[in-house]
Amino acid sequence: MRRLVLRGLLVLALDAAALILLAAVLPGFDVEGFGGALGTAAIVGVLNALVWPTLSRLALPLSVVTLGLAGLVLNGALVALAASASPWATINDWFSGIVVAVGLAIITTATSSMLAIDDDEAWMRNVVRRQARRRGAIVESDVPGMLFLEIDGLAYDVLRRALRDGNAPTLARWVRDGTYRVERWETDWSSQTGACQAGLLHGDNEDMPAFRWWEKDRGTAIVTNHPRDAEELERRHSNGRGLLHADGASRANILSGDAPHTMLTMSTVRSRRGPIGRDYAAYFARPYAAAKTGALVLAELLRERHAAVRQARDDVQPRIQRSRMYAVVRAWATVIQRDLQIATVVGDMMAGRPVIYTTFLAYDEVAHHSGIERHDALAVLRQVDRQIRRVEIAAADAPRPYRLVVLSDHGQSQGTTFADRFGITLEGVVLSACETEDVAAAAGGGDESLAYLSAGLTEVARDETAAGRAVRSATHNRRAGDAVTLGADARAEVERQGEGELPEVTVMASGCLGLVSFPREPGRVTLERLQELHPRLLGALTAHPGIGFVLVRSERDGAVVLGPRGTRWLDSDRVEGEDPLAPFGPNAAAHVRRTDGFAHCPDLAINSTYWADLEEVAAFEELVGSHGGLGGTQSFPFVLFPGVLPYPDEPVVGAERMHRVLRSWLALLGQDAYRDDAVAPAPPLDSPTVTHPAG
Repeated sequence: MRRLVLRGLLVLALDAAALILLAAVLPGFDVEGFGGALGTAAIVGVLNALVWPTLSRLALPLSVVTLGLAGLVLNGALVALAASASPWATINDWFSGIVVAVGLAIITTATSSMLAIDDDEAWMRNVVRRQARRRGAIVESDVPGMLFLEIDGLAYDVLRRALRDGNAPTLARWVRDGTYRVERWETDWSSQTGACQAGLLHGDNEDMPAFRWWEKDRGTAIVTNHPRDAEELERRHSNGRGLLHADGASRANILSGDAPHTMLTMSTVRSRRGPIGRDYAAYFARPYAAAKTGALVLAELLRERHAAVRQARDDVQPRIQRSRMYAVVRAWATVIQRDLQIATVVGDMMAGRPVIYTTFLAYDEVAHHSGIERHDALAVLRQVDRQIRRVEIAAADAPRPYRLVVLSDHGQSQGTTFADRFGITLEGVVLSACETEDVAAAAGGGDESLAYLSAGLTEVARDETAAGRAVRSATHNRRAGDAVTLGADARAEVERQGEGELPEVTVMASGCLGLVSFPREPGRVTLERLQELHPRLLGALTAHPGIGFVLVRSERDGAVVLGPRGTRWLDSDRVEGEDPLAPFGPNAAAHVRRTDGFAHCPDLAINSTYWADLEEVAAFEELVGSHGGLGGTQSFPFVLFPGVLPYPDEPVVGAERMHRVLRSWLALLGQDAYRDDAVAPAPPLDSPTVTHPAG
């Protein structure tokens, strides 16, 4: 209590100082000295405490659509009312009230950060808890719930160094206290979010060879983070009993895990039911949420442009061109989406939901463009760690105990891109060898954040309301349920290039994994048929210094892996010359053999070279840090979990295997819906929980 009182007095003093500063620069606002500013700040605080909850609830739908701008206007009116009611202040108009509201948010946010004052703790404990009670959906239980916090793209090795170097202080504290342990696991060949989350959340990632691929039987492409394709993939892989099926919540994921409560989840944005404002309510319940987010967005834009200029000035290699549009996308991932999902996850805990899964996209997005352990990527990782600390604090007030599990779906590997390194794209190599120009190509260039921004707009646009119609009109969507697409749509581009007659060749990239298909040729094109159609192609690929190996199927010998200095026949496990899979680890053959058995395995699957001395790959997309294939740390994510939970003695290989581990933990905690998945006796309920990792 003493700490709360002292913090409240300090925040009040900061607000008063901010009011004095604003009065000095705004002609429409005046305040009488520091004492008058203190009194006015107190009146603003009282009105925000008493009146704002009702106003924010009434304005919630409009606030959601306008990303908080409508709430900011209302709060400006409230500030103007407070100033008018104060005998020590004068304000001329509503607009001045809005400026004062924005100024208060920006100044107090900046000073609070500098002085390490975190009033979010009080907000988490009070505002979000009240919001959950108003929903009337609280489940109180002694059975622990589980919250899965995924840090997209963070490799095990990178996390270990971050724990050591102070770039993940919350997680490091848990490990040092002895209440947590961290383990490495291994992805499948397709080390990317779509296949990994299908395995983690549904226990099935069969027939998902990459992030994007061509399906001959349907005559179209699949792009995992496109809502229509994510919906189709969930239909294929869901059995109705995914990791989150028992009243769970999916927040900012590609697939839902069969969760009945979803937000910013690609597979459900076109069919999501329920009032859109409800899941965003906790975020917009705070008076200065939009203004604070706006200030943080501006700071992130400046931070990104500074980082890009500094990399160019210092000639940091490898690097890529970072556009101004990317700065906007980065701000969405590192500020807006992060704040929305944290508020919603805390709301889920306050409602007592038994299992929750959310994905922090920010580190993956920045590492793609900056590098996996560059300064700004690690700064974003520290921000994510701070959000985990906020969730930990909020969990103490939840109506049931919670255990937190922090994990990644894959890692990233770094390197100069294929095009920058060799002056030609993979598409160019294929076209030159095939002597054709009839090609459909797709490479995303790290557009996941833009896809999630599109998903948020899709969730609003799918409603037959004035707000939904407004978003559809602004984004040129005709019907509710259509997916909003911002920026270049790789799926639409492939469809456009393939209009009418099918293209002769498709070349698609997923990090350092390339997929080549010949859509006019039925079934899987064999090595023998390829030698007839394009006799120069396989030789051009295997001789290229940027290509580590090529998977092709032979009519006579089955799956064949071709390398620059040797061949491996997977069916007979015979090697001639140098084994092309040797640089990619002991499980590489098993991963490639499994992919070869997929119904939609491409005609050629191409993995870039892995340079072990620098731990580098060459992405077929324009990405410094990449993932999707084999080579380096991209294949080795982590799981950080309470030490009271069991973990297999043997290495965990594949996302499907990790899914079984996660389900067993839910069973061990006593959640009835997962009882059949138990593999060991449950730990006592009074053992150290994630809500108090030091206890």
